Amino acid sequence: MLRYEIVDVFTDRPFAGNPLAVVFGADGLADAQFQAVAREFNLSETAFVLPPVAGGDYRVRIFTPAAELPFAGHPSVGTATTLVRLGQLGAGDLVQECGAGNLPVAATASAARLTGGTPRIGAELDPAPLLAAVGLTADDHTGPAPRLAGCGIDSVHLAVRPDALARVDLDVAALRRTGHTLSVSAWDPAGRSARTRVFAADLGVPEDPATGSAALAYGVFLVATGLLPATGDHRYTVRQGVEMGRPSTLDCTVTAADGAAVAATVSGQVAPVAVGELQIPPA
Repeated sequence: MLRYEIVDVFTDRPFAGNPLAVVFGADGLADAQFQAVAREFNLSETAFVLPPVAGGDYRVRIFTPAAELPFAGHPSVGTATTLVRLGQLGAGDLVQECGAGNLPVAATASAARLTGGTPRIGAELDPAPLLAAVGLTADDHTGPAPRLAGCGIDSVHLAVRPDALARVDLDVAALRRTGHTLSVSAWDPAGRSARTRVFAADLGVPEDPATGSAALAYGVFLVATGLLPATGDHRYTVRQGVEMGRPSTLDCTVTAADGAAVAATVSGQVAPVAVGELQIPPA
């Protein structure tokens, strides 16, 4: 049997935020068994805690129902917090090993701050197929052209009018044809905050209630497009999951130099929800 905990990430209360399964004792499993467990939970991500092998405090493998990810935000925040709450690691600065390398995580028993990987930004993209994939039109697009951005894992960022978020009508097949995880966001410059919806149909996640990796990448997009200043440390807030009935709050920072992001963090609270045991899938 595999022991697991379910926690809700990027929320201060259960039954909101993004649910995560944190699985223990899976050291000897084959890849297909990891994937079978993730399909069984059918959450946006399942995190498997493993012994470190590259100088970190712990190692994690992260699976969606359809694929393994090198890195993801809410599993990283949720796993670190769970390990501290269970007394398996002390609170403070930790190093998480994952497919994106060794990443710093500062964790307590109820919250964590994750530092993303190396920022990257792509060229401007045609908004038309992205808008079509979420049932919107050219009139809904506002601000800079969409661009791919990443801070450990990539996503495409599409800026829309605030009222467009409620009118999104996802076409899963069309989104898959774009080949991207898509973050649709409405930016509030006065409050330095955004309302977002994130769709990852290519990973078996039609809509995600809180996406730490996309929130990190959003900071890279904001700096590259001039929505945040070209130099300095900047805070911004991402609110996600509202339309799904799972409101989430992601508190972020991005450090910029000469018009490019050089580092980003995402922080959030974590609420425990359930514990249990799961049969090990057949090899």
